[in-house]
Amino acid sequence: MRILVISDVHANLTALEAVLRAAAPFDAVWCLGDLVGYGPDVNEVIDTVRQLPNLACVMGNHDSAVLGQIELSSFNREARSSILWTQDTITPDGRKFLQDLPEKHVIGNATIVHGSPRSPIWEYLLDSLNASENFDYFNTSFCFVGHTHIPIAYYWNGDGRPIDWQLLGHEDFPRLKGKMIVNPGSVGQPRDHDPRAAYAIFWPDLETWKTFRVEYDITGVQKRIQQANLPDRHAQRLMGGW
Repeated sequence: MRILVISDVHANLTALEAVLRAAAPFDAVWCLGDLVGYGPDVNEVIDTVRQLPNLACVMGNHDSAVLGQIELSSFNREARSSILWTQDTITPDGRKFLQDLPEKHVIGNATIVHGSPRSPIWEYLLDSLNASENFDYFNTSFCFVGHTHIPIAYYWNGDGRPIDWQLLGHEDFPRLKGKMIVNPGSVGQPRDHDPRAAYAIFWPDLETWKTFRVEYDITGVQKRIQQANLPDRHAQRLMGGW
């Protein structure tokens, strides 16, 4: 079985379509949240994702904020502006889809969340200490997370030793072993200084994971951001991957 794992699409339809073309064929899609926020293609992204085969999708912090479940004061000025715009733009069907998303999903030997297993909506796993504190919060071998927009893997060593970690590039083809937390990176707004859309393929039978990158028309997305009068910072950072 070949599973496409995506996260943090952030209303960037062009990046999502590029990923779906590059990743095909796949048997199922696991989406780790944040379909909306920052980008201009809110309803188009939701409509595309909801039709993907054997979809398992969880809620992200921007999805939750659009529903009014998180105080806007928790976000920076540009993100607040995007959330308010999204609240005015999203269709009733799109809002209903977000409302029905769970915070956590367990599928076979994997747990999928947006932020962390300890705090599925909001917590960032940005360092090995923070990640190590989360291994007690899932019972499966693997936990797949998004939220940081950085493809990375954390490996549990056990017996009190510090965990290992590895930034995942296109050339890496690791066999998942032991207990791990793995992030595929962001489809719609990468933040590892590589502007290409990021995604991963997971083969559960082989317990193998591979991260991929694909180019897309960034300039076209930037123009749509500007046409929607969304913050220019959201357009600028796409080209630099920050």
